[in-house]
Amino acid sequence: MRIVYMGTPNFAVPALEKLAEAGVSIPLVITQPDKPKDRGKKLQAPPVKEVAEKLGIPVLQPESLRGNTELFEAIKACEPDLIVVAAYGRILPQEILSIPRGGCINLHGSLLPKYRGAAPIQRAVLEGAEETGVTLMYMSQGMDEGDMIAVVKTPVDKKTAGELFEELATAGAALLIENLPELIAGTAKREKQNENEATYAPMINKKDGLIDFGKSAEEIERQIRGMDPWPAAFTYYNGEPLKLLAAIANPNDVVSGAQAGEILSVDEKGIRIATGIGSLTVTKLQMAGKKAMEVFAYIKGNKIEIGTVLG
Repeated sequence: MRIVYMGTPNFAVPALEKLAEAGVSIPLVITQPDKPKDRGKKLQAPPVKEVAEKLGIPVLQPESLRGNTELFEAIKACEPDLIVVAAYGRILPQEILSIPRGGCINLHGSLLPKYRGAAPIQRAVLEGAEETGVTLMYMSQGMDEGDMIAVVKTPVDKKTAGELFEELATAGAALLIENLPELIAGTAKREKQNENEATYAPMINKKDGLIDFGKSAEEIERQIRGMDPWPAAFTYYNGEPLKLLAAIANPNDVVSGAQAGEILSVDEKGIRIATGIGSLTVTKLQMAGKKAMEVFAYIKGNKIEIGTVLG
């Protein structure tokens, strides 16, 4: 069994590691180009590249896929039975989809057809989904529209997007290995997606982290969890950026005579803030240029002014 693997972030690492542990031949890994990180703009390799190099697997990092004859020939030369994709970050052209004998398989971080697209895990948190999961699927030219092979589910509860990324990455890797014998034999099942139930999960941008305190406390609490670890939910305190990293929604808290975003109280339990419906108690924050801190620790050496309106 020869598998070409395509993936980029940490989400894609466990599946690559599990395939290697299972003794599958992986002649090539394809990932995104190295990108500048932080203020120093030093180039950083994607997590999948780092793992592939440790495993001794050749890596290609094409700038683009479409019309890339050199890449197509490199994949063909591997004679792959399957191409396995996990959070690669680009739509595969038909030239690649048609190469492997057994097709192209994708690990998608949602219960399809819900949350097709670039940010399924974050959107599930933001929209208050009760459960999410990973779908193992055959790839087609449409975005996450291919036939489903198998799914694994998990409750969202009060998990952050970051926590779900780790959980689903591990669950997705196990799901892939569990279904590998059928994939190798060509007997894996195919279930059509219900197009009437399809929803989309567009890419997350930094501006998605900006908090509108006119929304309900529950919506904002989900935003804080959904924006973890990036870009982080944020607002402004006296004109300076302030990240809100953890909070508790108080939907039944009756707040009268206060503006949305107004700081109502500050104590060891947290910073209580008026919202459009109810209030929000922030328990962890990060001021500009400072490290992330629990509120009870932060207020021991810093003052938060009651009555200040955030935003």
